[in-house]
This record gives sequence, C-alpha cells and structure tokens, in this order.
Amino acid sequence: MGNNQSRRDFIRKTSVTGISAFLGINAVHAGWNIQTGKASIPAIAGGDPVRTKPWPQWPMWNAEKDELGVLDVLRSGKWSRGAVVTEFEKKWAETIGVKRALTTVNGTNALITSISQFDIGGGDEVILPPYTFVACLMAIVANGAMPVFADIDPETFQINPDKIEEKITANTRAIMPVHICGLPADMPGIMAIAKKHNLLVIEDACQAWLAEIHHQKVGTFGDAGCFSFQNSKNIPIGEGGAIVSNDDAFIDRCYSFHNLGLKYGTAGARPGSKLRMTEYQAAIGLAQLKRLDEQTTLRNKNAAYLHGQLKQIAGIVPYKLYDHVTRAAFHLFPFHYKKELFQDLSKDKFMAALKAEGVPCSGGYAPLNTLDFLGNTFQTKNYRKMYSPEQLNEQQWLQQNRCSANDQVCKEAIWFSQNMLIGDTSDMNDIVNAISKIQKNAGQIKKGSS
Repeated sequence: MGNNQSRRDFIRKTSVTGISAFLGINAVHAGWNIQTGKASIPAIAGGDPVRTKPWPQWPMWNAEKDELGVLDVLRSGKWSRGAVVTEFEKKWAETIGVKRALTTVNGTNALITSISQFDIGGGDEVILPPYTFVACLMAIVANGAMPVFADIDPETFQINPDKIEEKITANTRAIMPVHICGLPADMPGIMAIAKKHNLLVIEDACQAWLAEIHHQKVGTFGDAGCFSFQNSKNIPIGEGGAIVSNDDAFIDRCYSFHNLGLKYGTAGARPGSKLRMTEYQAAIGLAQLKRLDEQTTLRNKNAAYLHGQLKQIAGIVPYKLYDHVTRAAFHLFPFHYKKELFQDLSKDKFMAALKAEGVPCSGGYAPLNTLDFLGNTFQTKNYRKMYSPEQLNEQQWLQQNRCSANDQVCKEAIWFSQNMLIGDTSDMNDIVNAISKIQKNAGQIKKGSS
C-alpha cells in the first residue's frame, strides 16, 4: 500500500509540473489550482468564473462605532469649520509626523493652495510626471504656471530623477513628485536635485497615506505635502484634502488663502478663496483614521504575497519598490501586462477576460502630457498675456514634453484597487488563478473575441 501511495504521489506531482511547464509558468505557485471541466473554460467563453464572492466593500463604515461622532456634529448645528476640523488636523499632523496640517475641501485644492502660497505663477515652470491624475496638471495651470513633464521609471511607475534634471531651466520654480499608486517616489534623489538648483518641492501624496522612505512618511520630505480623502481613497471622507508642512509661515498663508484671504497668524490679508472643510467631514475622517494603520499593514502584507505569486507568471511584471522604501500605501497594485507572452491577447481583451473571472481591474492612466488635458489653456487671455507665442506653440510644447517610457507604461499598465488588498490570502489566490487561467486559454479567448 505504501508503494502504491508513493506511485500516486509521484504521478500527481510530475503531472502538475508538466502542466506548469506547458503553460509557460516559471514555477508552481501557491495560488494555482488545476481546473478541469467547465471550470477550466474561460468565463468570458461561457465557463465558470474563478470567483463569485464579492470583494471587500469600500468605503468601510461601522455604524455602531463610527456614527457617534458624526451624529454629535449633526445634532450640534455647528457644521462649518470648527473644533472637530481642528482636531482632525492635529491628529493628521501627528500621524504624518509633521508640525502643521491644514484641511481643504479636496486634494486638488490642497495642491492649488500650496502652489499659490509659494507664489508660483505666470512665467514659472513646475516639473511633474506624466503618469498621474489630471488634478496635478490642473493645479499648476490654475495658478498660471507652465507644466513641464519629466519621464518616469517604468519599473516603479514614479517620476525619474535622472529625467528631472534635464528639464530644469532658468524658469523652473518647483518639482511636484507624485507618489502614484501609493508607491513612494525617489525622494532622496529628488531632494538632492532640488537642493542643487534651489527649487521648491511640493509632494503630491494624495494616494500615499502612511507610505514611508527610511521610516519617514512621504509628504514630509519637501516644502509641503498634499493628501486627498476622496471616496475611493484609503482614508475616505467623500471629499477632502490636507496640506502638511513644517513651515509655520507657509501654513499660515495657506490658512488665510483657504479662508477668503483673511488675516491669519503671521499672514496678512491676501487674494483668497473659500476652501474650508466642514465639521461632519472631519468627524468621518476621525472615524476612518482609527483603522488606517492596521489596513495599511494588511495591504502591504497582501501586496507582497500577490507580488511574489504574479511575478512567476510569464508576461506579468509587478511594480518595483525603491530599496529605501520601508512602507507603501498601495492605493493601487500596478503591474505590466506583456501581451506577447499571452499569445498577443490585447490588453483590453485580457482585462475583459479577467473581469469575467470575477476579478475587477483598471487600465490605468492615459498620457497626461498631451493637449487633450490642457484643452484651450494656451489660448486663454491670461496665458497669452503671460507667455510668448513661442512658449505657447503647441507643437513645440508637445515635442519638448515627450515621455516615451510613460507612453509604453500606459499601453501595458493594469491596476487592482486598494479594497482588494484588505482581503485574505485566498482572495489573492483568486487573482493569481484567474490570470493563470487566462494565460492557459489566451489563444481561445483571442480567437473567440476576434
């Protein structure tokens, strides 16, 4: 009986190894399940999906624990900015490890406010990456400055410091690194460049709450850091944003600007806006903040496991973290999809097949360094007054802002959202199994959808 059992074990193990080799998978990973029958047929072709269970719902809300503070605010009748907003700002500053925090109505206006209160405007250039949300570009344009794009490191998805320096001119005033996907940019390298050229650094950390480099939180390396608390974010309030800095005079100016330009602290009256967070927004933020650290730890754990499994599948190339990153936020889990290793199955068809298997995904950003996003900015009265016809030459601007690495990343990148990373190992295995199943059946999927 022992010999028969050993023989069966040998056949089972060698069969699995053979299938793995046939599929082009570098190793048999923990997530892979051998499927037969209807389960082996792609869901997009009528087979059973890998997953039917729902993913963790987002935002999370515990009625019993979370609603007391919000109800207290609602019943008080004091809904405009007051003590609760101040409490949230104090706790956010403590959480990030910085002297001061100021809340705004959203992350976009945190960026707009920061740029304006460093007196960056007409004639100034701000360097930013092309792989980011349009709000970064709009914040620069809203202040009348000229956006200049520096290409990215395709492995990390972050702005490439080597590409920043070659874009610096006599008109450059600031660098806006974006910790996109919640993965830290190379702040030591960026800060060295900024110091060398006497430039301001405004960190867009709108996707990077609690992410760290050498155990220092991102958003605290530059002259200012900006965060977002929009509904999809890892600390969701619905809408909301924050500016953090160790510069008291700067935060005083920002406070004045966000409060109609009225005098505040060391800041005299100035042109301003009305960007104050409400009390009930802050009450929601205080409830969400209580679980942010624990959820961030879980996202890092699951992301590390998923990274280890997916990199074993030929054609799937997950993100790379810089060596000095001690923690990421993982607002998104990005990876490159190499269609040539999936029998030239297009990215769109791969994503459709993945969604059919019960695994939601996104195709990521389109290139931001195009006139599509700038619209008629160069034709506006203010820009025509502030810049020369040569500076506003659209074709010349496009040529100067070409970013070939970003173009390739936009063609290949796929994301998983942060709520998928607050599940457990079995949830991560569902992702792995779905991708493995698609790779096995890539030819069939391509033929059926052509």
